Amino acid sequence: MADAPYDDRDGTIWMDGALIPWRDAKVHILTHAMHYGSSVFEGERCYNGKIFKSREHSERLLKSGEYMDIPIPYTVDEIEDAKAMALEASGLTDAYIRVLAWRGSGQDMGVASANNPVHMAVAVWAWGAYYGDAKYAGAKLDISKWKRPDPATIPCFAKASGLYMICTMSKHAAEAKGCSDALMYDYRGYIAEATGANIFFVKDGVVHTPIPDAFLNGITRQTVIGMLKDKGIEVIERHIMPEELADFEQCWLTGTAAEVTPVGQIGEHMFEVGDIARDIAESYEKLVRE
Repeated sequence: MADAPYDDRDGTIWMDGALIPWRDAKVHILTHAMHYGSSVFEGERCYNGKIFKSREHSERLLKSGEYMDIPIPYTVDEIEDAKAMALEASGLTDAYIRVLAWRGSGQDMGVASANNPVHMAVAVWAWGAYYGDAKYAGAKLDISKWKRPDPATIPCFAKASGLYMICTMSKHAAEAKGCSDALMYDYRGYIAEATGANIFFVKDGVVHTPIPDAFLNGITRQTVIGMLKDKGIEVIERHIMPEELADFEQCWLTGTAAEVTPVGQIGEHMFEVGDIARDIAESYEKLVRE
């Protein structure tokens, strides 16, 4: 079933308080989120039966809903219970968990949607390494023509579905060139992140990572920064210019799906899968399975 379409699989999905057959988890064609992108989500991983940083993800989902004016009708504890039910029903101990909240069909079918109900669903499935063999050999990244937006134009700190369209287009272009992903700059021209993961660099034993002032400050990003500091490695969060890529020795990506994935190439710039990158990837793998 691993290669089956996502709408045609065995299993169950938690939806609005009940577990329903996977294939029955459907919405109407006039669902507001389908037309206007009024949805937020979380991607989480379960290791050995435990969802890593589960509560932090649930808290962020509610915060994303606040940013996007999508009042999610569940508390953190209720979201935690929904995830636990969906995970138990899946029978999986190592899995990916997708929690989605969206504006549904209702009295509004224009830009406004205040009169439409907000729904939530939780799906669980088996998902391996996000970048495949790149997790060990080093991912190859293109450089996107699309930029992360100015925070004055959209709540860029929300994990909102609509914000990912430029990521989708960037990743499509990258894959067409034989790359795993794409590096994105922000609206000012600073290095920001990949399409679905934050980015780190190493120079002379010091780790450098972009300030998350125009993109999502990932939970995995925050975890890795803490781990590096615990190891006594200096971490500098700052604005990084594209021309600095030539000076960095190592690079890696972080994210729930990406976990910690070394990068071997960005555009014309090459990086070694060095000791710091390998060590933090191995340490993260141990941490999530504790």
